[in-house]
Amino acid sequence: MAEPAARCPADPDGPLALPQGAVRFVDAPSAPRVSVERALDDAARARGLMYRTRLDADAGMLFSWDSESPRSFWMRNTCVPLDMLFIAADGTIVGILEQVPTLNTLPRAVPCPAQHVLEVNAGWTRQHGVAPGQKVEFET
Repeated sequence: MAEPAARCPADPDGPLALPQGAVRFVDAPSAPRVSVERALDDAARARGLMYRTRLDADAGMLFSWDSESPRSFWMRNTCVPLDMLFIAADGTIVGILEQVPTLNTLPRAVPCPAQHVLEVNAGWTRQHGVAPGQKVEFET
């Protein structure tokens, strides 16, 4: 299991105020729901979950774009280990990267285009029976 970073870099600017929403996993057992911060512009998407030392159990960040495209992420200055869910425009989960380690600049991607990427705590997807091919619904 990926562990949180032992030391997290200091946040130079303070947290961004982002719009809130939710993602419901309608095809997963018990249809879990995650409250999300929505990263909708380049500045918010570049910042992501950097400098955070914790993420609530059923919380995450949803990165969204206007169209589908291959998406690549890194964990620069990200101190919480994550699962990354790549989601197509129609709400289908097209790929999941689990247990992505902290403070890492290696690019992380799946081979399918996505319009959204959801980051949640490492282990959350397995714990809730979430898998590629399932559908999600967005609450904004």
